Amino acid sequence: MARKIGILTGGGDCPGLNPAIRGVVLQAAALGYDCLGLQEGWKGMIEAKARPLGLADVEEIVGKGGTILGTSRTNPYKKEGGVAKCLETFKKLGLDALVAMGGEDTLGVAAKLHKEHQARVVGVPKTMDNDLSATDYTFGFDTAATIAVDAAERLRDTGRSHRRIMVLEVMGRHAGWVALFTGIAAGADYVCLPER
Repeated sequence: MARKIGILTGGGDCPGLNPAIRGVVLQAAALGYDCLGLQEGWKGMIEAKARPLGLADVEEIVGKGGTILGTSRTNPYKKEGGVAKCLETFKKLGLDALVAMGGEDTLGVAAKLHKEHQARVVGVPKTMDNDLSATDYTFGFDTAATIAVDAAERLRDTGRSHRRIMVLEVMGRHAGWVALFTGIAAGADYVCLPER
């Protein structure tokens, strides 16, 4: 009987999720593992909603946005019986390990499941904000910064043409990485960051 790896994507989507899913499936297949995709992040673990993920399922997903698995902001620690249901799903599906792709919340759940219940979980840091500790760079960030730089350059050109000051606000929640990289790359005169 082949060993099984579950894969889930949680939180907001960002560029790079589908290629990361594909990478896990390709490597798992090379090592003789089967993969199951949990639908809608931790919600899929709570509800045991999974589907097989084989090589054919991930062959054409690299250029697609979003995540083929769906996502949600469900946190099993905030749902009554959620953690117990996740552990039950681990057994029911015969998972040897779970790969959780997400940001602070998704990976926080993964870490707690491992620490408190010795669940075999691997976290893949994903956030456009680049605000996760213990990693210098998260996928999704480069695309966010690149698109923001493009927007900033267009604004700069328009501002110069009309002799105006332009202000660009970018996402990043409580982290100023996107703003900082955008400001530097676009040659901004000032960059305001949320960090104190």
